[in-house]
Amino acid sequence: MQLQTKNLKSTNKLKHLFILSIAVLITNVLTAQEIIEDQVKEEVVSDSVKTFLSNQATKIDGVAAVVGDHIILESDIDKTILQMKAQGVSTDDIPRCQLFGSLLENKLYAHHAVQDSIEISDAEIRSNVDYQIQQFLSQTGGNMQELLDFYKKDDEKSFREEMFEINKSNELAKRMQSSIVDEVEVTPEEVRIFFNKIPKDERPTFGTELKVSQIVIEPKVAAEETQKVINRLKEFKSDVLESGASFRSKVVLYTDDKASVAKGGLYTLNREKPLMVKEFRDVAFALQEGEISDPFETDFGYHIIQLEKIRGQEFDVRHILLIPQVSESAITDAKDALEDVRQKIVSGEITFEDAAKKYSDEKETRSEGGFLINPATQDYNFELTKIDTELYTQIQELKEGEISLVQTEQDRTGKVKFKILRVTDRVDEHEADYSRDYLKIKELALTEKRFNAIGKWQDEKILDTYIKINGEHRDCDFTSNWLKK
Repeated sequence: MQLQTKNLKSTNKLKHLFILSIAVLITNVLTAQEIIEDQVKEEVVSDSVKTFLSNQATKIDGVAAVVGDHIILESDIDKTILQMKAQGVSTDDIPRCQLFGSLLENKLYAHHAVQDSIEISDAEIRSNVDYQIQQFLSQTGGNMQELLDFYKKDDEKSFREEMFEINKSNELAKRMQSSIVDEVEVTPEEVRIFFNKIPKDERPTFGTELKVSQIVIEPKVAAEETQKVINRLKEFKSDVLESGASFRSKVVLYTDDKASVAKGGLYTLNREKPLMVKEFRDVAFALQEGEISDPFETDFGYHIIQLEKIRGQEFDVRHILLIPQVSESAITDAKDALEDVRQKIVSGEITFEDAAKKYSDEKETRSEGGFLINPATQDYNFELTKIDTELYTQIQELKEGEISLVQTEQDRTGKVKFKILRVTDRVDEHEADYSRDYLKIKELALTEKRFNAIGKWQDEKILDTYIKINGEHRDCDFTSNWLKK
């Protein structure tokens, strides 16, 4: 059953919804703009919008629409398309009007978020920007100039300012939309009615599903190797505090966190938005400016942290990571141990679940008897067509209940571990069944009810908001009453 996005009558394709929402959220909306011939009504537009429009002496870029205090440029649509293509998304079957409709929705949310006094701290937005830039740089090898060239910005300061405004507008829109649907729930009776109203020949088909469980054994690090790493980190701390050495230079020369080398090991943490693992955050938030921590352990290895600056809820920290080396004999011992565990399971000496609880080194799955939890659904079921590519290659040949051979896995830091996997409770592709697929059907029913709630909210707020659609965009076939006809 197809759900409508409330943008266009002829192009309501559910598969576009996620793509459009992401594209709209990253659209650049702060470039220079052109005053349009069709003037805005002075008495109903905010001072900020009137000032912006009146200051445009040169026609640089066309204003496609005004929504409350927000302006949408012709170039915003073009940049959305370019951004989607840069991410490898095909835009051939996504009409320009549909992108424009999504931009209108986003601005309507942002405008009423301000009207409803939804507040967002500047520190939180700056933290978001810092994180995004760090992610961008990790993809470009730490080259800021490449990033500036891609986004056509002259310097990092102007790029950060633009990113700040975009993020703030997007966060306002997201929180406004969340406030509309947060209280929406569906009862079992509503789920039953939703399912029964779907014609039998239009009922959704659910792909092959299965449960995946695994047992992981990691090579043990010798105590003397661990102490060696701790001692070295203590030496780094002493060199900085007592000999005046540069912490940043130590990062560049020695850290095993290669992704952070370009930034000198710098991360910006926010108390309200977890970025690093808990152990890392706990140490960082306990430091004073300029202080360097003692060595401490996380799942990644051993660290020391220097706290550079506290800005409200934000903490600028640099860290050095050292990963203890594992001996070849320890690697061999770990693999042999897992081979022995596998043989015990195959022979029936122990069940897979009990073996996971007894032997597995993976704490996230050990208590679950080795079962992986699907992050999208928070249950044990995985749809085969949506499963992680690496995991798919590991289980694609497994039969029901079969135990895989011992597999070797290596993370980005070079850390080696061994695992065995099992597939159970396989359900082949099938037409939706009310009893078997109740939870999925419930989610579909909830999604439809949320869309309806958003549609009702839009219908009401469009009438209460100054909206001006210009030029060829007035010919778009909207389902929402953006033209107020």
